[in-house]
Amino acid sequence: MTKPLQVYLEDEDLKRLEAFARERGWTKSQAIRTAVRALTRRPAGDPVLDLSGDIDALPPDLSREFDRYLNETFVAEPPATYRARRRPTVRR
Repeated sequence: MTKPLQVYLEDEDLKRLEAFARERGWTKSQAIRTAVRALTRRPAGDPVLDLSGDIDALPPDLSREFDRYLNETFVAEPPATYRARRRPTVRR
């Protein structure tokens, strides 16, 4: 169950909140809920598990299909097709 909460923010804080939410396509409420969860979360013993829940809107099958998603998003540059030139030898 959700309950309403009224918060008073200074103009600069409100602008920062609006920009943060807009950049992510979130509502201000979503941004505030995420911040509250991050600030009040109990520390886990494992630093990797600490990251759990930090990123919203990930695919539900990310754990199982991680390699597929990585391959779809990661683009490696092909190796260079040229060979490095050797500097001419200077004889003295």
